[in-house]
This record gives sequence, C-alpha cells and structure tokens, in this order.
Amino acid sequence: MNRIWAPWRMEYIEEEGGKDAGCIFCTKPSENNDAENLILDRGKLCFTIMNRYPYNNGHIMVAPYRHINNITLLTDEEFSEMHKATNKGMTAIDSVMNPDGYNIGMNIGKVAGAGFEGHVHLHIVPRWNGDTNFMPVLADIKVMPEHIRKTYGKILEAMRKLQG
Repeated sequence: MNRIWAPWRMEYIEEEGGKDAGCIFCTKPSENNDAENLILDRGKLCFTIMNRYPYNNGHIMVAPYRHINNITLLTDEEFSEMHKATNKGMTAIDSVMNPDGYNIGMNIGKVAGAGFEGHVHLHIVPRWNGDTNFMPVLADIKVMPEHIRKTYGKILEAMRKLQG
C-alpha cells in the first residue's frame, strides 16, 4: 500500500472545531506576523494571504480588511484594490509556478460554500493540465506536490519583485 503523508492536515482537522474562534480575515492581519500567517501582501484596503488548506499549490485569497459579507458592500476603492491585488497575485504565481489556467471566484453565503461567510474574500486557484486525476475521485485524496511554506516563499519573493 502506498502512503501519502500530509501532516498539515491534522492542523486542519483540529482547527475545524475552532472555526468559531474568530474571523481569520480580521485576526490574521491584526497579529502583525505575516510569515506565520502566510500573508503575502498588504495594501491600503485589502491584503493577500495563502489559503492554509489549499485546493491546489499556490491557492491564494484576497480580502478587504473591513469585515463585510458581500461584494455589494465594497467601496469602489476596495473593489478596485481587490482586483489589482488579484492581478498582482496572478502575475507572481505565473512567474514562479507557470500554471495553465486559474479558477477565480467568491463563495458568498454559507449555502454557496463560504467557509467564512461573514467576511468576503476572493479565491485565486492556479490550475495545471492533469491536476484533476483519479486520486480525489476514487480515494478522496488530494496530492499536494510542494509544501505550503515553500510555495509561500516563492510567491512572496515574486510579489516583492513586482513592487520594485
């Protein structure tokens, strides 16, 4: 039998019960510990953070600092900054990971699958030809070929280069 080690999953399992502890999109930026919290970039009105439990390597999220639950409540400035951050994140991912495409979107409301329904955020998921295979379908397993900390370092370096 082949074993796929994913020790970071235990952290997810243990945190599942603690989801009511607070909004990660409010608490993580206020902790001022960007490397530990996987925050890649900070703007005036929004920030970019790695998804700690990614769908694919390089899965990042952009969120406003302001705690709101719907994009219709974003100011024009927040909306614009979120989309500029999306472009910056994609450009950084393109330069270090060379994906074949992306899924970009928001889950608004619990019924739509929002894990943190009270704080709107945008997902940017890089995709590669062949990244969907039999493992998730038959074995309910997703293979992540690179540790999240290594991916974080690569994207962070690329984003810093974009800032000049």
